[in-house]
Amino acid sequence: MPVKNRFAEMLPEITAWRRDFHENPELLFDVHRTAGIVAEKLREFGVDEVTEGIGRTGVVAVIKGRATGSGKVIGLRADMDALPIYEATGAEHASKTPGKMHACGHDGHTAMLLGAAKYLAETRNFDGTVVVIFQPAEEGGGGGKVMCDDGMMDRWGIQEVYGMHNMPGLPVGQFAIREGAFFAATDQFKIHVEGLGGHAAKPHDTVDTTVVAAQLVSALQTIASRNHDPVKNLVVSVTSFRTESEAFNVIPQHVELKGTVRTMDAETREMAETRIKALAEGICSAFGARADVTYMRGYPVMVNSPEQTAFAAEVAQKVSGACHPAPLVMGGEDFAFMLEERPGAYILVGNGDTAMVHHPEYDFDDNAIPAGCSWWAEIVESRMPAA
Repeated sequence: MPVKNRFAEMLPEITAWRRDFHENPELLFDVHRTAGIVAEKLREFGVDEVTEGIGRTGVVAVIKGRATGSGKVIGLRADMDALPIYEATGAEHASKTPGKMHACGHDGHTAMLLGAAKYLAETRNFDGTVVVIFQPAEEGGGGGKVMCDDGMMDRWGIQEVYGMHNMPGLPVGQFAIREGAFFAATDQFKIHVEGLGGHAAKPHDTVDTTVVAAQLVSALQTIASRNHDPVKNLVVSVTSFRTESEAFNVIPQHVELKGTVRTMDAETREMAETRIKALAEGICSAFGARADVTYMRGYPVMVNSPEQTAFAAEVAQKVSGACHPAPLVMGGEDFAFMLEERPGAYILVGNGDTAMVHHPEYDFDDNAIPAGCSWWAEIVESRMPAA
């Protein structure tokens, strides 16, 4: 089964939806316009049920097949939020809101799932129930967890759940997936270093927090290079170094470091947190300073279930003729929360030779729409075949 002809016919319509979303990006849970359009279109499609406000601003809709005797219920999820980035694509459909843009392709994900929902509501060529999930706040807000905490999985009886993300560098319309750990756990840390400020001409009368914090930045790199098994995966990155002074002749009393930790297993996650605290406290103490460490657990490791991964790959092969093995991704994905509650799989669809996601020149390739929609639809029709 190649790309479904219906989606080739619908491509101009779905593209128009996608570009409208792109022109009007919204952040985190503040996706009221996007969610409103999604809910309105779902009702126009004639789905069986539309519920707004799940996970604050999420939308959930139900589509029943011609028969429901199988008792099967499948969830399909897309994310709706954008990023706080100034767009530099120069596209006619570029963001109308300075400082906000769809730099990760969630506009494409939402449009593709809407297209699949329209098709499934038209044809209903399956035996079971589809629950389409439009999620806010994937980009750091944990919207997937909030939807799950609202009881989404139990309320609609979802038995397994599937997600999709575009991938620059993978040919348009092709797919890639991997079983097991796929996207990393994403934690954050803040280290407040307090010393003794003073005049830069008299450093001996101070405890120089800039020097202490600089030593700490270097030491934190040894967690990956000297405390961690080199055949496993770990990233520790200090991403911000701020002092309270901008003067040329002042040694600051306080310095704050911020950073991120990316891991693929619970043991490594625990080790990294422990070592960050130990290094910060030990180095600061050695220099006569004090460290206050705040470690914030973020998204968990996203783990694809074996059975559902094999099935998702089989469907991708039907749609595009191939499904490639995907590499581990040290970025985070809060679909992980849904996969902690139900078995399922997350797949990548090619976005071609474009800028990488989270870049100001990134744009979703509309030519990927028919393949993405076809994968969604075929997941349903193959997993819950009509008698």
